[in-house]
Amino acid sequence: MNIRRLRPTTALVGAAALGLTTLTACSSNVDDGRTDGKLDVVASFYPLQFLAQRIGGSAIHVSSLTKPGVEPHDLEISPRQTADLSEAGLVVYLKGLQPSVDRAIAQAEPRHVADAASYTTLEDHGTEVEGDHDHGGEGGHGDEGEEGHEGHAHSGDAAADPHIWLDPVRYAQVAKGVGKALEKADPDHATTYKKNTTALVKELTTLDQDFRSGLKDRSSDTFITTHAAFGYLAERYGLRQEAISGLDPESEPSPARIKGLHSVAKKDKVNTVFFETLVSDRTAKTLAGDLHLRTDVLDPIEGIGDKSKGDDYIQVMRSNLKALQKALGTK
Repeated sequence: MNIRRLRPTTALVGAAALGLTTLTACSSNVDDGRTDGKLDVVASFYPLQFLAQRIGGSAIHVSSLTKPGVEPHDLEISPRQTADLSEAGLVVYLKGLQPSVDRAIAQAEPRHVADAASYTTLEDHGTEVEGDHDHGGEGGHGDEGEEGHEGHAHSGDAAADPHIWLDPVRYAQVAKGVGKALEKADPDHATTYKKNTTALVKELTTLDQDFRSGLKDRSSDTFITTHAAFGYLAERYGLRQEAISGLDPESEPSPARIKGLHSVAKKDKVNTVFFETLVSDRTAKTLAGDLHLRTDVLDPIEGIGDKSKGDDYIQVMRSNLKALQKALGTK
């Protein structure tokens, strides 16, 4: 794998000493995107790393561009990471979430690329946080299939909400797409990828069913959270997301937005303000203090760290379900 980093003189000496056949074999190992016979897969951030690991299993090597504890939206790609993308057997990313990743992929031109946004539908949830719009009722647009539909944003649209992994149904659609991408990149292990994809989709289907039944009998539909990451989840289960900031977790809310949240909290009998693990909780706790509400974690699962309430996506989603049940007064 390191032959591309050798100086020209070193490479020539190595070729003479080891023979042209050995050098060619080593180069082939680099060029086919494999290490020790296993496909090298690079994921842009944790939710896609999780899918690749679960579907690829022991047949692949998986690495993530976004390290634990790093907010994915803020990621900047190094030259070394761009080089890794060019050498990977498969790159799995979500177009529009991390601009630096989009640019690096365009520059590196990996041999196989899986864009998670192309396997499901993307919509615009971010523009509604300043108004009083309903964020979707029971059985809303989330029940549509993988085909596109008018009025909804799609991959590459600037306003599209990228947080598709927080809807287990959409996430299962992405899992199927990643599975097919692995089959194409590594046909020799296609049977393994098919089997693991089926098992993961089944687990995500159970998770969806548990959210549906777990949130059925509730006293409120509205929850307040730090940023608008939960639009797909709210839409799927007939909830109303009210975000302090928009799709950008670092943006500051306007005074009008804070005033509007005070009204929403009183009108809809909200008892909890949710904050996250990877961004500051200052604004959420200030709002909760002003309204005499409790605080809790609702994790957008953009990464797994020491503060995460679970070791993987499934565990943290189940923790999110419990937090929502408590906040929404389920029976």
